[in-house]
Amino acid sequence: MNIPCRGLLFDNDGVLVDSDPGVEQAWSQWARDRGLPAEEVTAMVHGRRSADTVALLVADPPERAAALAEIDRLEIEAAALTTALPGALDLLTSLPQESWAVVTSGVTALARARLAAAGLPLPPVLIAADDVSHGKPAPDGYRAAAEKLGIDPATAVVFEDSVAGATAGAAAGAYVIGVGPRGLDTEAPVVVTDLRGLTWRDGALDLTAARLLRS
Repeated sequence: MNIPCRGLLFDNDGVLVDSDPGVEQAWSQWARDRGLPAEEVTAMVHGRRSADTVALLVADPPERAAALAEIDRLEIEAAALTTALPGALDLLTSLPQESWAVVTSGVTALARARLAAAGLPLPPVLIAADDVSHGKPAPDGYRAAAEKLGIDPATAVVFEDSVAGATAGAAAGAYVIGVGPRGLDTEAPVVVTDLRGLTWRDGALDLTAARLLRS
């Protein structure tokens, strides 16, 4: 299976890195400090900007800024728990600099901290939560990344593990590939276990050696 494309746009958490231990730790503490059910809170955060999650959970607008600053601090402190997901390092280091970007719902400092902890290269283009007015499922981040790479979003492949992220990629006009078990909850036509076996060359993504969960 080969997908013609001019660029690859990656979500970070759940696609390139496993940040679930840090997410669980930070958001559970944040929830407990506010008397909220930790399991319900941690279940709703994937694919969302922290600002959007906080807005849903903190009713009083004046309290939201402090609540947002607190979760951003807790997540950055827990970033050391982040590890690279299988295949991420091999794929990223094989790509030309002008061909890929990361689009994440985390803020810039958090995205950089998680990539560094996982031992992954910083992307040539990084679009984070603080770079867009509307987070996923809005397509803004993926459109901005494609523009910075100088390509049409319709010529890009997006890798996502969340429903919100996959919706954003599709709305931007890109071809979306789901990643991991959470990727099965998306409407992505193809879902891979992880990034192992994927290669990109001569303007085409080769999935022949990929581990497929859905195709």
